[in-house]
Amino acid sequence: MYQYTVTLSEAENKALGIVALSQDEWIQNAVHNRCNIAIEEIVASEVERITGIGGTISGTKEDIVNAAPIKSAAEREAELEEQNRKAGG
Repeated sequence: MYQYTVTLSEAENKALGIVALSQDEWIQNAVHNRCNIAIEEIVASEVERITGIGGTISGTKEDIVNAAPIKSAAEREAELEEQNRKAGG
């Protein structure tokens, strides 16, 4: 399990309280919802990729995501920066 900490200023906390009954629940919901969207995108992509090469899919969505040969946003950004560096120099 991973645990992250969010720090809000007094003004940010007050502002979030205007739209949320519980700031913590709102933050948790936002993060989990975005993760679920990404999981669905990855699973759909993997199903298309694997069935396209004649393979079969097995396991849970978590299994499929964990086995997927995907790059993180940080990895993609680093590759882009490297390409830009090479193109510029």
